[in-house]
Amino acid sequence: MAPRFLSLLCLLILPGVAFAASPAPTPTPDPAAEARSITIEVRRDALIRKLADCETGGRGEAGVGRGPYVGVFQFSTSTVVNFVRERDGRTLSAQEAIALARDYGRASALVKYVIFDRGGHNHWPGCSSKLGIARQVAAIKAL
Repeated sequence: MAPRFLSLLCLLILPGVAFAASPAPTPTPDPAAEARSITIEVRRDALIRKLADCETGGRGEAGVGRGPYVGVFQFSTSTVVNFVRERDGRTLSAQEAIALARDYGRASALVKYVIFDRGGHNHWPGCSSKLGIARQVAAIKAL
């Protein structure tokens, strides 16, 4: 009787050892969804590049004046401060906002937020109209 009792006791006390749980299966990436994501990001990047070219007259940094607007997207310092606060919950100094506006990578990420997440293409009225940004954003979102 004792060996049978010990066998039952082992099954009750050590169920995880006898029947170890298998790890959750790793989800298989969906190639169609990945291709769609890449296409969307490429189209978004191309649109942002066109906006920068339009804002600078196609001259890149050389087309950026010394007025109240900074960088290839012609941000005002207060605009950068406000959108970063809204997006990230942090407050930039004027110097930090100017540095962000002059850094194409960080500025373009902010422009993507303004245009795609907030529908704020109207912050660049001339180039938005000239490039048909509202129409292009709608087409990208429809992908």
